[in-house]
Amino acid sequence: MRPLADAALAAATASGAFFADFRFERLATQSLSIRDTAVQSTNDAVTTGYAVRVIVDGIWGFAASIIPTPDEAAATARQAVAVAKALAGVVAERVERAAEPVYTDARWVSSYVIDPFTVGVQDKIALLLDRSERLLAGDGVAHTAAGLFQVKENKFYADTAGTSTTQQRVRLAPSLTATAVDSTTGAFETMSTLTPPVGRGYEYLTDGTWDFDAEIPVIASTLADKIKAPSIEAGRYDLVVDPTNLWLTIHESIGHATEYDRAIGYEAAYAGTSFATPDKLGSLVYGSPVMNVTGDRTAPHGLATIGYDDDGVAGQSWDLVAAGILTGYQVDRVFARRLGLARSNGCAHADSPAHVPIQRMANVSLQPDPDGGSTADLIAGVQNGIYVVGDKSWSIDMQRYNFQFTGQRFYRIRGGELAGQVRDVAYQATTTDFWGAMDAVGGPETYLLGGAFNCGKGQPGQVAAVSHGCPAARFRGVNILNTVQEGS
Repeated sequence: MRPLADAALAAATASGAFFADFRFERLATQSLSIRDTAVQSTNDAVTTGYAVRVIVDGIWGFAASIIPTPDEAAATARQAVAVAKALAGVVAERVERAAEPVYTDARWVSSYVIDPFTVGVQDKIALLLDRSERLLAGDGVAHTAAGLFQVKENKFYADTAGTSTTQQRVRLAPSLTATAVDSTTGAFETMSTLTPPVGRGYEYLTDGTWDFDAEIPVIASTLADKIKAPSIEAGRYDLVVDPTNLWLTIHESIGHATEYDRAIGYEAAYAGTSFATPDKLGSLVYGSPVMNVTGDRTAPHGLATIGYDDDGVAGQSWDLVAAGILTGYQVDRVFARRLGLARSNGCAHADSPAHVPIQRMANVSLQPDPDGGSTADLIAGVQNGIYVVGDKSWSIDMQRYNFQFTGQRFYRIRGGELAGQVRDVAYQATTTDFWGAMDAVGGPETYLLGGAFNCGKGQPGQVAAVSHGCPAARFRGVNILNTVQEGS
């Protein structure tokens, strides 16, 4: 990549750019899908290309290409400069960026053992079919679906400041779902694996890190119990929320709300802005004193974990909420300068070589209590409540403030003990009321890194993968809706 980068950066400088960077990417993906006992689809794709980004008289310019020759790289750089110059009379705001140390020939590879792209498709299909068929054999299971989505991202970055980085990230997302159907009414219920997507290799599917074999009968039995479970009576309940559900609430009500571009209204069209505006930094009571949330680009196996971002900034960890108070934002180098920070926290990312980097979410995680107890300990402190497990649907307003979330499995808590499943549950609150109601978080043993591959943002739209770690947590007096009654 070095000859392409040299040609692009030299051409950009010669054409009048104050700054330029070059980013070459190769993005390989593979998806496999099984239904019941048959293969539904297999898809492989590779995207390769590069982009040149420049600053000319304080204005960004951008261009991209797929032709890997020095002449084309230089021409692409000149095109980026031409774009910046064309915008000179249109763009009022001038770019200023926070400083960052120079990293020369830096290399980083995500943590994995087996590259999933080295494992034969037939072996993967055999594994998925075996799990699908064993789940299908469960009592009351009418249909099953199993799948695997995997990504390998290779990225080279160089800029006129002297930074050059080479990185490789591997991540994968397994799926497994059972469906039960009432033959009389046609009504159906589903139950899925609780396994999160991860920044790991193929070993994740076989080495016991997640015990798929033990989970298969649990999926079937909890589905059977859910079908027979009574509907919840709406009202206020204490909640114990499992990390398999709470990660999504963190994503929507904290992760997006602490993106600085949303907080200042710079990003508004795609999923709205944020109630957590900069005038509240250091004073907004986001939640209770047991609430401590970090942004992290270094978490082991995190989906948003990187060595260096697309601004050439090294991955790092920082506070977003400390003892319940809003203390930080997620920023790139431009927004870091605007916020008055000495340095970006490494949140610039583009999802393909054809897209310009924008501020994207880090791994945003609620920290456990070092002296906290188990999930059972949290449940023991509830007289009348609900234990929520697994994510499902959700809704939140354009300020990241009013929301409701459902889940996969709900268990009544009576007298500090689980008392069977209930159904049709959604918890509803404002962001600050919900996190303010959190009176206890579990210990490190309850901590799990959840997440998703499909966080969308920007125009043109971009998709990024992100993880959210959290322990089990307890919330007092949360409003519970009956989804069937609300839907009617």
